[in-house]
Amino acid sequence: MQNEQLTILKNQSQDLDLSGKACAFTGHRELAADFSARKLKREIKRLIALGITTFYNGVAMGFDLLAAEYVLECKKKFPHIRLIVCIPCYAQEKYYPEKDKARYANILKDADERILLSDHYYRGCMQNRDRYMADRADVLLAYCNKETGGAAYTVRYFQKTHDGNMVFFI
Repeated sequence: MQNEQLTILKNQSQDLDLSGKACAFTGHRELAADFSARKLKREIKRLIALGITTFYNGVAMGFDLLAAEYVLECKKKFPHIRLIVCIPCYAQEKYYPEKDKARYANILKDADERILLSDHYYRGCMQNRDRYMADRADVLLAYCNKETGGAAYTVRYFQKTHDGNMVFFI
């Protein structure tokens, strides 16, 4: 199903006008061996070319951190784009490895906007963050190769709450 949707969207994407629209990211914390960082970068650039100007990112380990870093890299060439980080709870990065804590801090420092959704962790705060981003996005860029977990939840939520199927899988 994922490949079928991707093919349909690739064929339709040449006609899309996403001027001034927003994209949210969702993906796994662990990147599989076949994950292509080059493809992620290419898709972000393609969305910018189609008119996306705002990117919502949940700054979780793995896919989110990488996607946020690429958006910030793209801002050097496309200064009109914005990165909005959506932090589910205070000290989200508490248990990140030191290397990822440094990446997280740099992303927060360079982001255009930082939104803290809760001052404390609670069961469901990550899903609350995912819904917050999906509700504000016109497009979802997803790295999702499992039927369960946060990325799968966000893809299903986005598909359920948006007209049309504007989910791009990588």
